[in-house]
Amino acid sequence: MWTTGRVVERIGWNDKLFTLKIDAQIAPFIPGQFIKLSQIRDGKRVARAYSLVNSPDCDYLEVLAVAVDDGQLSPDLHALKLGDEIEVSTKAAGFMVLDEVPVVTDRPQDIWFLATGTAVGPFISMMRDRALWQRFEHIVLVYGVRYQADLAYLEELQEFVQSNGAQFKLVLSITRESHELGLDCRIPEGIRSGEIEAQAGVEISPQASQVMICGNPDMVEEAKIALQDRDLVKNLRRAPGQITVEKYW
Repeated sequence: MWTTGRVVERIGWNDKLFTLKIDAQIAPFIPGQFIKLSQIRDGKRVARAYSLVNSPDCDYLEVLAVAVDDGQLSPDLHALKLGDEIEVSTKAAGFMVLDEVPVVTDRPQDIWFLATGTAVGPFISMMRDRALWQRFEHIVLVYGVRYQADLAYLEELQEFVQSNGAQFKLVLSITRESHELGLDCRIPEGIRSGEIEAQAGVEISPQASQVMICGNPDMVEEAKIALQDRDLVKNLRRAPGQITVEKYW
C-alpha cells in the first residue's frame, strides 16, 4: 500500500548524492529496514527501495540516495524540492536489522558495520537508536567511498566519535584521491592487510565480533570471503554466525 509523502527538507551532499526528509505516515519500523518510493509514469508505477536513515522515533522519514543518470526513479527524486510530493510505501521491510544478529551473553561483543556509498544509511539509523549502544562494547563503522565529497553525514559521524568516547570507532577509506581522513584501501583489502583493525584499534575475531556488511555486491562478497578466511561464518537463522550481509542493489 502507498501513502503520499511531502518533502520537508533536502540536503545535497554533492551534485549527485542527496538526502530527502519526507513527511509521511508509515507503520512502525526497525532500524536498518527500507521503504519504497515511487511515482506513476505513463500509467505505470515505478518504485525503488531506499533504506531509512532516521530512527524509529523521528517524526519524518529520511533517505540517502544518489542520482543515477540512466536511473528510472533517482533523477526525479533528485529534482524534488521542498513541498513536492512522492509516493511512499506504508510498511518498511528488510532483514538488515539487529534483531537478526545473534545475542551473546557470556562475553563482551563488538559490532562492525562495513558500508560503501549510500549503504551507510541503515547503519546510521541503527546508530541513532540507543538500543545499539546498550548492547555492544565497541561499535565500529567502516565507511568506504571513492572521493571525499562522497561522504554523507560526516559531521554527525564525527560527533558520534566525540560523544561516545572509546565505544565508537570511525574508519573512513577514500580510494581515489589523497586525503587526511583515514585509509585509502578498499574494505576487503583493508580486512586482509589488517589496516582497518589497526585504524580502529579493535580486533576482528569469531569470539568477540559481529559484522554487518551493506554496499555494492563486489564489496559485500569480497569482504565476506576475507572474514571467512578469519574463521567468521555467515549468520543464518538455523545456524547463527558472525557475518550478516545485504546487497544494496
